[in-house]
Amino acid sequence: MSALVTRVLCENPSPYTYTGTGTYIIGSGTDAAIIDPGPAMISHGEALLEALDGRHLRHILVTHTHVDHSPLAKWLKGQTGATVYGFGEHGTGRRGGLMDEEVEAGADKSFIPDQKLNDNDTLHGDGWTIRAVHTPGHTANHLCFLLEEENTLFVGDHIMGWATTVISPPDGDMQDYIKSLRKVAALEPARLAPTHGPWVEKPKPFIRGIITHRKMREGQILRHLAGGPQLIEELVASMYKDIDKRLHPAAARSVLAHMIAMVDDKKVICDGNPTLSVAYRLA
Repeated sequence: MSALVTRVLCENPSPYTYTGTGTYIIGSGTDAAIIDPGPAMISHGEALLEALDGRHLRHILVTHTHVDHSPLAKWLKGQTGATVYGFGEHGTGRRGGLMDEEVEAGADKSFIPDQKLNDNDTLHGDGWTIRAVHTPGHTANHLCFLLEEENTLFVGDHIMGWATTVISPPDGDMQDYIKSLRKVAALEPARLAPTHGPWVEKPKPFIRGIITHRKMREGQILRHLAGGPQLIEELVASMYKDIDKRLHPAAARSVLAHMIAMVDDKKVICDGNPTLSVAYRLA
């Protein structure tokens, strides 16, 4: 992908992963780091070891704890002795008290980093420097990684070049997500490197478009509720009628994230805590 970056595509395409998990190898000298090792597929691990081409793997960096990003870290550490880094276990940093239910079908709850990375922590290798950027929203423990020599920001699932990022409560948080998008824009990276899909070469207008899209979704929900109380299931059937129905459950989680934010902002009300199963109405 560049002088310092190689991408190895995992053979796990799906409606959620697009063409598959893109694992990044950083470094062209004696040592290397890997960002998002991927799912527990030994074939992908063997492809990564081959792609290292003699470089010593010192660091395994995980953007967040979903099953298409973090599980292979354990196997890869066993093969190389590399140190595994992440913000923390799944749910680390989550805001509490919002939910009566918990749906975490895609979570990797077994992940434990060898070393925790906080916002602004740096790692160094032969000719490269990586800085961690905490970006909660998609998950509470989501990190982006800035390769300072090329000003490339590896954004995991925080930003995707092919689709809208799913914000799935309780670990996902829409208010945190918008704040993190603005934080990324303020860094002024030259390009964004998602784990799924193509690189984004013009980050500022792209991020501005994502924020605009989220605000439009909020407005769309409010317009639907102007006709009376509705369940999230009803809203999804109308708002996402043109997308693959296999993605409707994920869309429902994102609508729930909008609802939680709007309940916080006192734009929408419901009986009890906001969940997938309650009816919502305008405040």
